[in-house]
Amino acid sequence: MTQGGEARFRALRPEDLQRVVDIDALITGRRRGRFFEKRLEAALAYPKGFATVAAEIGEGRLVGFAIARIQEGEFGVDRKTAVIDVIGVDPCLGKQGLGRALLQALEAKLAAHEVSELRTQVDWNNRAMLGFLAGAGFAMAHRPVLECATSARD
Repeated sequence: MTQGGEARFRALRPEDLQRVVDIDALITGRRRGRFFEKRLEAALAYPKGFATVAAEIGEGRLVGFAIARIQEGEFGVDRKTAVIDVIGVDPCLGKQGLGRALLQALEAKLAAHEVSELRTQVDWNNRAMLGFLAGAGFAMAHRPVLECATSARD
């Protein structure tokens, strides 16, 4: 599958935190250690509310990850859905199918939680991620996302 060999998938563990932050920083150009620390803590404390996947190659080298929140009843939806908070693959291993395999491993974990739908958000200008998600079967949702600044208004 990859230059480093066949990928294996497992749940994220606390000791994965630094490598996850490092991979994300390679992708985004910024370090989000506190975000990942809080998200991983929540996922480990409440496994029924999250699904996590780590991709390893070789002698256990973490090369990709995904974290999704499981929701039930939000916004009037009467079935379990999941929202991908973050997914990342070491850029050195891009274009080798690892992202697609990581997404499939996440979907398998979510199926065990009886999740019927997977959602995510992406910056409209992030053409690479939009292309990846479209190729994985994602499409525009029927519900628009609305936002409003919470700062004082006139």
